[in-house]
Amino acid sequence: MKRKLFYGLLLAALALNLFVGAQVYIQNVSAAEKDDPYPNLKLFSTVLERVRQDYVDGDKVTYQELIQGAMKGMLNTLDPHSEFMESSKYDELKKDTQGEFGGVGIVISMKDGHVTVVSPMEDTPGYRAGILSGDRIIKIDGRSTEKLSMQDAVKKLRGEPGSKVDVTILRPTTGIVTNYTLARAAIKVDTVKDINGKREFPLSENKIGYVHLTQFGEQTPEDFEDALRKLEKKGMEALILDLRGNPGGLLDAAVKIVEKFVPRGTLVVSTEGRGSTQKSEYRASGHNTHLNFPLVVLVNGGSASASEIVSGAMQDLTATGKCKAVILGEQTFGKGSVQSILPLNEGSALRLTTAKYYTPSHKVIHEKGITPDIIVPMSDDEERDLFYKRAPGGLDSVEEKDRARIESARDVQLDRAMDLLKGLSVYTKCNGEKLAPKGGDKVAAAR
Repeated sequence: MKRKLFYGLLLAALALNLFVGAQVYIQNVSAAEKDDPYPNLKLFSTVLERVRQDYVDGDKVTYQELIQGAMKGMLNTLDPHSEFMESSKYDELKKDTQGEFGGVGIVISMKDGHVTVVSPMEDTPGYRAGILSGDRIIKIDGRSTEKLSMQDAVKKLRGEPGSKVDVTILRPTTGIVTNYTLARAAIKVDTVKDINGKREFPLSENKIGYVHLTQFGEQTPEDFEDALRKLEKKGMEALILDLRGNPGGLLDAAVKIVEKFVPRGTLVVSTEGRGSTQKSEYRASGHNTHLNFPLVVLVNGGSASASEIVSGAMQDLTATGKCKAVILGEQTFGKGSVQSILPLNEGSALRLTTAKYYTPSHKVIHEKGITPDIIVPMSDDEERDLFYKRAPGGLDSVEEKDRARIESARDVQLDRAMDLLKGLSVYTKCNGEKLAPKGGDKVAAAR
């Protein structure tokens, strides 16, 4: 009896093992078939030929159009930032990084499935209209953006200077929907500005300098160096670096901004992708350093990508005594993925997400953002009043009853940054020290 029971259990165990093994084999075969390029390419070519031969509108189904459409669809399924760029789109990208392009000046991204404004670029039609970071674009020229890809939305917003585009905005914080008619313009943006939106760079009475970076382009590091030298000649002892509303730009430009404030060889940012070849480290070169300046870096929800690399690096490096920065403002946007540009034939290119950014302490930026050391929120009403106060002709465009309030509007984040650096100045002078001591301990204490 015991022997029969033993053999029965053994047989059951063997059957179970055979069943499990068969399931594993079937799953492996199925996975292999999904990842085998040849049958899938055969399926693709079959569909391509069937569409080419039988689609009702034959003039819309050239092989080039079908293949490019397939590539756009393939890249769109990966993430909101990967895309196939036709030659015209690739040319626009190159113009963007050179600081010149045609359009309305609205930087957009996909967030929670919606076309969302990361930041309106200063001195552009979108900025002057009053569009704010976080606004959702729900219609372009009367057509819904619900199923529109980010690249198609950009294409619709771009156009010849002087032409017009209708944009419908939903402001999530208020639920208000507003229609704008924007005249496109040839936009050439100066990426380095002073507190008055110019390039004069005056110094405050407390010897605090201020520089606003609107984005990170090819000329940004050189222009930033010129601004620092102007301020140094005037006796600058501390600096406010304003990255609010800065949507990002070139990685190399961001690294060159950070390296002005940290020792040579310091790790600024790293990238990690699928393989070992996609792992890179970017370190400070040590050229044109300005190590002795404590600074406050201003950020908000419109600070994205390269802005987050700069603020994240300075935050980490201050904690290790290699920098003297305090990050102040609001949580940043959280766009920390690396898009590699891969040129193709006939002027087209792929923009492919190949890695993610990590701060020096290996914190991930993507979908998390940078949390400021000191959180100072600003309401939509405060931002709106400041916009009208600073925009050319802004006060003339508002009702009389609102002008007094707008004229007295304060930039509470900038005021807090000034107060912080003034307090540091008083503390160090009372202790007989210079405002910018080496080692970063005084700024760290202020945090």
